[in-house]
Amino acid sequence: MKELFQSGDWTKEKHIPMLEILRVDKETGIVVKAIIGKEIPHPNTTAHHIEWIDIYFRPEDSKFPYHIGRYEFLSHGASVEGADTSTIYSVPEVVFSFKSEKNGMVYAASYCNIHGLWESVLLPVKI
Repeated sequence: MKELFQSGDWTKEKHIPMLEILRVDKETGIVVKAIIGKEIPHPNTTAHHIEWIDIYFRPEDSKFPYHIGRYEFLSHGASVEGADTSTIYSVPEVVFSFKSEKNGMVYAASYCNIHGLWESVLLPVKI
């Protein structure tokens, strides 16, 4: 499936999940922000939008990652009156937390309904 994913520089491509560590604490956990379209906003219309972002963590010395969560963005301006007639639009951004006793890497995958699957650059976490 690797060939199905697209990647690039999140500062130049609006589909790439950008990851930022907000806090690392052994007691309270690791807090990370994921945003799609930080530098170049992604359209969020009924016809063109980000549907979801998946977050993973792979501890050091682990062959496989742990799936931390899937965050869906379900409002894209549609209403009973048609496409882009609502004032409600999801923002493809999420803050999440998890605990780990090991260093590792956080990464994300996102899905655009028109442009497919995208992957983030790995983000190292040091406990």
